[in-house]
Amino acid sequence: MHSARISAIQATPVGVQAEIEASAPEVEVLIEVPRGSHLKRDSSGRVSFVSPLPCPYNYGCVPTHVGLEGDLLDALVLGPRLALGTRIRLKAWGAITLTDRGLSDDKLVCSATSPTPAECERVLRFFRFYARCKGLINYVRARPGRNACDGWTTAANALARARPRDPSWTGPSIEF
Repeated sequence: MHSARISAIQATPVGVQAEIEASAPEVEVLIEVPRGSHLKRDSSGRVSFVSPLPCPYNYGCVPTHVGLEGDLLDALVLGPRLALGTRIRLKAWGAITLTDRGLSDDKLVCSATSPTPAECERVLRFFRFYARCKGLINYVRARPGRNACDGWTTAANALARARPRDPSWTGPSIEF
């Protein structure tokens, strides 16, 4: 059953390169934005944005890694709503790469089971929409740079591009 699902994911038009279940990396995710929440928080826990639309996924970070843009590596968790502050270990099945103000920003896609092709397509559509909204916010805030959803990559690639969090890390060097 899993091999058929993985083959279906790899065959989607968006070109998802799913790892097989046995080799999908497992990560700990800290939930910063529960599914259904309107409040987007930064890595310090401060509310950085109030959205008119609820977040369709549990959203958080991998507290042990820093992403390419200098903030904690982002992760979304598929499935039911999780409480703010929940720490959960899950497999990362892939990642979406977003460009925000010209900076690459990988988002691991995590869940207890391999996502279906329909779930993968919904995640991609969400981030395409999110990138457009973020571009508008950056325009209003006079923050230049490209904003786009660059599509899927593997979780292994996203983790390889991130760096382990140094004990002296105090937050991103640029404001989000």
